[in-house]
Amino acid sequence: MTFRLLLAALLLAIVPISASAQPAPAPAPFGMAGTSIAPDSRADFRIPVPEGSDGATFIPVTVIHGAKPGPVLAVVAGVHGFEFASILAAERLAERVDPSQLAGTLVLVRIANIPGFEGRSPNVNPVDRKNLNRVFPGDPQGTQTERMADLIAREVVARSTFLMDVHSGDGAEFLDAFVGVYGGPLATDFPLALKVAQGFGFPNIVRYSMETQEQIDRGRSLNRQGVAAGKPTILVEIGQNGSREEAHVAAIAAGVENALVVLGMADGPMRDVPPSLRLFEGTIAVAATHTGIYHPQNPAPRAVAQGELIGIIRDYTGKEVERLHSPIDGYTLYGITGPPVEAGDGVATIAIPASGF
Repeated sequence: MTFRLLLAALLLAIVPISASAQPAPAPAPFGMAGTSIAPDSRADFRIPVPEGSDGATFIPVTVIHGAKPGPVLAVVAGVHGFEFASILAAERLAERVDPSQLAGTLVLVRIANIPGFEGRSPNVNPVDRKNLNRVFPGDPQGTQTERMADLIAREVVARSTFLMDVHSGDGAEFLDAFVGVYGGPLATDFPLALKVAQGFGFPNIVRYSMETQEQIDRGRSLNRQGVAAGKPTILVEIGQNGSREEAHVAAIAAGVENALVVLGMADGPMRDVPPSLRLFEGTIAVAATHTGIYHPQNPAPRAVAQGELIGIIRDYTGKEVERLHSPIDGYTLYGITGPPVEAGDGVATIAIPASGF
């Protein structure tokens, strides 16, 4: 009996060790738009946008599917085709991230808006004159831009566990680098999104508090599509006037690489980045009510006081028709440099200072 009891005790001690020594199961293949990507591999492919009331197009995507299970980080560049820094950063990341060292899946939408990119068109798709960043969740039976949004929403956002909407200042636009973080009762995991945002080291962080469904649905952007889908979401903005500066491209790439560490998709250490200088609680847009020729007072990021002049609009005879002033004490994060302006255009977006989150 003593020998049998001793043998049983030894077996009990050995079994847990043997079980714990088993290798972790490999992740399943990752599927997107009819393409299956094996673990520890990379795939470059196009999501086809079928012909509808207007022509067909495509969305170029790179999926890097890691050797180990983990989250799905979706990084979407080129929603506006004239924002080149985001597009070049996606290109760089596609070459730099090694699937054998990755836990989870990195989805890179290299250029969300190919017609806008090829047409060198700020803001809108030249085919149907719609802004991709205002038509989510899209419509599979709609115009080309709406069909593009539908596919991004279903094939990219819905398959992600964390969403980055990456932009850079468009043509005729000034901008101070910032990361927008989505919080409030309708957003998901603000603390995680904030930690990822801090990994970019940009001088400004804005918290957008999602309090009502109307906030999410009004002219729904890609980032608000992420919120609607229950994904932790950030908005990344750096560069201005369609720039392709190396510093801006490198900053986006470094921020995404830090995000991989924060999300547990890659081993550290994180790249060193400076702390943010300014925190903001939302923004207020100053919008034109007249069409004409816009003369900004000082088209640059800056602190502004309530009532301070933002710019003047003149009609096509040169007559002054509108003066635009800051409604608050705040910080002008971005705006247009003119001279064209249409009624309804936001000429400046002013961030509301916050002491903390």
